[in-house]
Amino acid sequence: MSIASLLPGALGFGTAPLGNMFRAIPDEEAAATVEAAWNQGIRYFDTAPFYGAGLSEIRLGDVLAGHPRDEYVLSTKVGRVILDETEDPTARDLGEKGGLFEHGRPNKMVNDYTADATLRSIEDSLTRLKTDRLDIVWVHDVAQDFYGDEWLAAYETARTGAFRTLTRLREEGVIKAWGLGVNRVEPLELTLDLDEPKPDAFLLAGRYTLLDHRRALQRLLPAAESQNVDIVVGGPYSSGILAGGRHFEYQKAPAEIVAKVQRIKELAHEHGIGIKAAALQFALAHPAVVAAIPGATKPSRIAEDTAALTASVPAAFWTALRQEGLIAADAPVPTV
Repeated sequence: MSIASLLPGALGFGTAPLGNMFRAIPDEEAAATVEAAWNQGIRYFDTAPFYGAGLSEIRLGDVLAGHPRDEYVLSTKVGRVILDETEDPTARDLGEKGGLFEHGRPNKMVNDYTADATLRSIEDSLTRLKTDRLDIVWVHDVAQDFYGDEWLAAYETARTGAFRTLTRLREEGVIKAWGLGVNRVEPLELTLDLDEPKPDAFLLAGRYTLLDHRRALQRLLPAAESQNVDIVVGGPYSSGILAGGRHFEYQKAPAEIVAKVQRIKELAHEHGIGIKAAALQFALAHPAVVAAIPGATKPSRIAEDTAALTASVPAAFWTALRQEGLIAADAPVPTV
């Protein structure tokens, strides 16, 4: 099914920061941020066991438990099982996301994409989220940024394990949709080439943004559109650098990225808009994209996101970006 009919709007809330990404966030601040999203009308929430070893799911579940389950759409991920035993969060091998959740819970995380682990992961997530059902389940991080040269072996385990299990759960009506949630385009291109199983959508983080979109434009997005596989854009602010932060690709932004962002900001200022509006509306302009799910750790950021969604961006701004080669010539842009 197309998840466009399932999602309540183009703006959702990505809860990776609630897992203490980059810093330790007080429980009260995390709860206030989720409530702010709800009060701003956001009804799609995405999380994962990976985010702080279950911390994001626990925090999200605590707040959503106070709201009617039929009024929101919820997605989480499989591919990692959280154990009761503990480990040093700063010593985990997280591929290119090293150190990302060192302030999260110390519970041990095990990478496992088999059928049994998929079912266990879902059961554990339901408990942490204090809910009886999930709407969408993503297969998490089965890509090069976590597994390097071994990513195809992990992918094959997921194909015969998690993919088929989630297809069965969808057919049985246990979940409404499934797909992959990754930071690379290659696993998604590979999946579109499979005869079976067929996902409903992809959550693509960081690869369709103002700063990085050319590769996704070449093959992935046209193929997804032709197969009616919807795209949810994660990380539309490129880990924060497009929203006033200092991180790009989960690490401190390099000088060339800082310079590029500065130029986009200057052009945005010249045209009387904010860079958040430019980033969010660019990500949503491609016809294959059905939603974007920026994260936040402060309640005030949610209001900024909802305002950015509806801000008027003049066509001349997009023309200026194209003329300076800051966006691809063939990238769709919003029409006024």
